[in-house]
Amino acid sequence: MPRRSKRKYVMISSVAERYDIHPQTLRMYEREGLLKPRRSEGNTRLYDDEAIARLESILILTRDMGVNLAGVEVILRLQEQLEAMAAERDRLRELLDRQARERSTAILRKHALVRIRSAPLVKRGES
Repeated sequence: MPRRSKRKYVMISSVAERYDIHPQTLRMYEREGLLKPRRSEGNTRLYDDEAIARLESILILTRDMGVNLAGVEVILRLQEQLEAMAAERDRLRELLDRQARERSTAILRKHALVRIRSAPLVKRGES
């Protein structure tokens, strides 16, 4: 049985109406590479939450801030790069934290008053 996606998709007409924007404008954003809606088997554009959030960013930049589409493209690309760099920073921070914990544990074992061995315990009289 094929798995169904739990994502919610909205058709272009609903998105256009919701944001008071002409469907041709949405198609233009797609042609310019600013939006990448999914496609149904019948080739209908389908917008998920991620695409809608990106559209909202585009509309804020163009309508509220007066940024042209070339500027929008640059800003969105920079945002994506910043998000990727933040994810990499978080990954590296976790790696460093884990290495620091491992070193700390190794130092504690090395300088323990009683040496901790990883060999299995042998009961008396079993040798």
